[in-house]
Amino acid sequence: MENFWLAVAWSLLPTVGVSIVFFMVVRGILRFDRTERKVHAQIEAEERAARGLPPRS
Repeated sequence: MENFWLAVAWSLLPTVGVSIVFFMVVRGILRFDRTERKVHAQIEAEERAARGLPPRS
């Protein structure tokens, strides 16, 4: 019975490892996108203010 649970653990380990890496990559992409959008909106607001245009709603 001990070998059975060891085999189960070794069988699930690669799947869990790949899932964790996938989660971290997707999370990083989403955070990068969120930050990039925020910075782009800030730059656009500064440009609109410099040109005397009203802020975008």
